[in-house]
Amino acid sequence: VQLQASGGGLVQAGGSLRLSCADSGPTFRSYIMGWLRQAPGKEREIVARISWTGDNLAYIDSVKGRFTISRDNTKNTVYLQMNSLKPEDTGVYYCAASSRWTFVPNEYPYWGQGTLVTVSS
Repeated sequence: VQLQASGGGLVQAGGSLRLSCADSGPTFRSYIMGWLRQAPGKEREIVARISWTGDNLAYIDSVKGRFTISRDNTKNTVYLQMNSLKPEDTGVYYCAASSRWTFVPNEYPYWGQGTLVTVSS
């Protein structure tokens, strides 16, 4: 698994960003994919996760209704559409791969270079 996230940037509160993460390895569709956020001074957290086929989705409460995770297994890519962004969404976002259906960051052994999201108030 070789993951590379992109799409971050500086946005005003209320704005939107779409993150993408491509896997250059051959086993992308074998993994549950998550988006991990590392915010300044906070514990890292998985904010959203998606099952192998994309049929099952899950979000932490703070992003429900604002973020949407999706995946395209034909392109080995997972996405995170982020709407109504808030300053507390600021952080480095990584896509991560796991064989377990969980929000526990340590259960995601594969994650690559992240992308910085900064939301100004």
